[in-house]
Amino acid sequence: MSRSSSPVTLPHTWRPFGARMMGTVAGAMVLILFLAVWIAWGPDVRARFTPFQKGTLVFLGLIALGVWYALMRSRVTATEAGLTVVNGYRTRSYEWSQVLAVNLRRGAPWAGFDLADGTSISLIAIQGSDGQRAINAVRELRRLVEENSPVERDD
Repeated sequence: MSRSSSPVTLPHTWRPFGARMMGTVAGAMVLILFLAVWIAWGPDVRARFTPFQKGTLVFLGLIALGVWYALMRSRVTATEAGLTVVNGYRTRSYEWSQVLAVNLRRGAPWAGFDLADGTSISLIAIQGSDGQRAINAVRELRRLVEENSPVERDD
């Protein structure tokens, strides 16, 4: 049950769907809840918070915002020159010849690349929890790797 076999046009970018939606919805709900509780406490309770305690709450909120933003940045972009993988705040670029395989193992949280140097890299942009969307993305990437990698022939 694959999607249409139309080729992917370059440049093309894949991003996580379910994790981005849940992160945004859950983050917004927690923010609304915290603001509602803060307002509901009233001025007498809020006045008992020290500047350090208020700063700690703001700091924890900024950490949560930083984690959310890192997830939002995650992507895999295919161009004529190769592949760029952004996992959180780290960006890596690969030529087509460096990527040997694209995989999404059963039960794995995300897809990955097997690289020519013997290492592998996770692709947070392709979440296993996205189901058929992730499977289609892996198929598209496999096809692109196959089409754009140099072919060795025994002529």
